[in-house]
Amino acid sequence: MARLKEKYLGLKSELQADLGIKNPMQTPQVDKIIISVGAGFAMKDNKLIQNIEDTITKIAGQKATTVIAKKSVAGFKVREGMPVGIRVTLRGENMYNFLDRLVSIALPRVKDFRGVPRNGFDGRGNYNFGLQEQLIFTEVNYDSIMQIHGMNITVVTTADSDKAGFALLEKMGMPFSKGSN
Repeated sequence: MARLKEKYLGLKSELQADLGIKNPMQTPQVDKIIISVGAGFAMKDNKLIQNIEDTITKIAGQKATTVIAKKSVAGFKVREGMPVGIRVTLRGENMYNFLDRLVSIALPRVKDFRGVPRNGFDGRGNYNFGLQEQLIFTEVNYDSIMQIHGMNITVVTTADSDKAGFALLEKMGMPFSKGSN
């Protein structure tokens, strides 16, 4: 069993008491994590798209997929069928393993790290934030990447409010910044 999942199971009753939840089935938990990269800068370079896909696959520990444009948008110079991004959705053990590596290894490697912003919640308990580069993950070898790119990470929870989602992620070890940014 993943280390972070064991931690969650241990703090579930404490979280239930803190949030005043009577039914243990309503205790918030992490549902899935989505890692996505907008690759509009690389839509005409198939090698770069493949390289980004390979990098995200290494980081996530699960095969990433290329997102294809469904329709043409002349303003963005995008045609139907062009690759516009890469994404992977993690659930279960892979999700807990990735979140554990993110919180305990990758985020502390960010230069001048002061915590992830507190204002990334969407009003329904889901948390969304971005990373500037993929090199903070130990799985990525600098010599194997073609270009430094960022990524967006969305943590979807079963919480019904931002307060419950924040309490869940804070207890699981998410390093939120001090203050109210």
